[in-house]
Amino acid sequence: MQWYPLRLTTPIKQHIFGGRAIAQRWGRSGLPDGRVAETWEVSDVDGDEAAVVDGPLSGRPLRELVREAPAELVGRGWSGTRFPMLTKYIDAAGALPVHLHADDEDARRFEQQTNGKTEAWHILDAAPGATALVGVRPGIDREALRRALLDQDFDAVMRRLPLRAGQTLYVPGGTLHSFGPDTLIYEIEQTSDIQQHAMTWRMEDGSPLDETQRRANIDRLLVEWKPACRPVFHPGLSLPSNDDTQRTVLCAGPYFALERHQAGSAEQLAIDLDTAVILSNAGAAATLTAPHGWSGTLDRARTFLLPAALGRVEIDGPADVLIGYLPDLDRDIRAPLLAAGHRAAAIASLGEGLGNPHAAPGGA
Repeated sequence: MQWYPLRLTTPIKQHIFGGRAIAQRWGRSGLPDGRVAETWEVSDVDGDEAAVVDGPLSGRPLRELVREAPAELVGRGWSGTRFPMLTKYIDAAGALPVHLHADDEDARRFEQQTNGKTEAWHILDAAPGATALVGVRPGIDREALRRALLDQDFDAVMRRLPLRAGQTLYVPGGTLHSFGPDTLIYEIEQTSDIQQHAMTWRMEDGSPLDETQRRANIDRLLVEWKPACRPVFHPGLSLPSNDDTQRTVLCAGPYFALERHQAGSAEQLAIDLDTAVILSNAGAAATLTAPHGWSGTLDRARTFLLPAALGRVEIDGPADVLIGYLPDLDRDIRAPLLAAGHRAAAIASLGEGLGNPHAAPGGA
């Protein structure tokens, strides 16, 4: 199969907390009228599977390509039945529901799913004073949390952290969280849509939940809650580059890594591939070139999925792109950051598995 950068269909979620920031402030074209809460840039979630929109593979579902050529598409001898990463732009014009996602163990035990949903947020834009609720304060036991959730008194038990553009938060499965209002983020996560929330209303349309269902939701949430999860925002760690380019590792763990690469107008970004890369544009439209004479434009707030078999792509500056991939934590993250002079503790703070030199790369 002759591969090329893949443009995919992007499911749109018009949840109650959404607004118009992705179109109006971030420059995304082609969105429907009304509120747009989420654009799912690369998705292989059941019921929201992406398909290729142009080129020789036009119309082919992503899941079909994953199953047909997993090593060529995802790379590094990977095998699985669906693409392992999900990415989104999220407009929290209003506050998201207070919720959590199961980790792998609880997803299999309680949700009949093969994996959980660890995620990370990269803050693209946030109004002055914007905050996020992330994790539960030390000393709060399950019964105290249950009472507060029933009373919707989230600040009595949760940590409220300030948000600033450019920061990133790695959110392990089992972490109770919310963010917004007035916040725009880029999210990368395991391929999953499982969640348990503590609200009195439905996220899709704001309609009220009956009390029996609300209490059942909170009880399930408490079963999947991990009390020790208290992640913190991180500015990322830089890697060496020339005067007109910048590479920052934003987060990393066993399921994904996220980096931000920036280049001036006279420079070119080169991306070497031995694993699939999700390439999303956080800046002005940029020209991308790939093997076999392929060339195309990556518009603002748009995404390409780069198959591992491409080997290398180049982006003409000026460019400001987000790069998500399945890391080998030692080779791709720990070793180059240590060589750049970053301390082991700072590297470990980027996510999970970085304190262990024998951590495994991401899998299905």
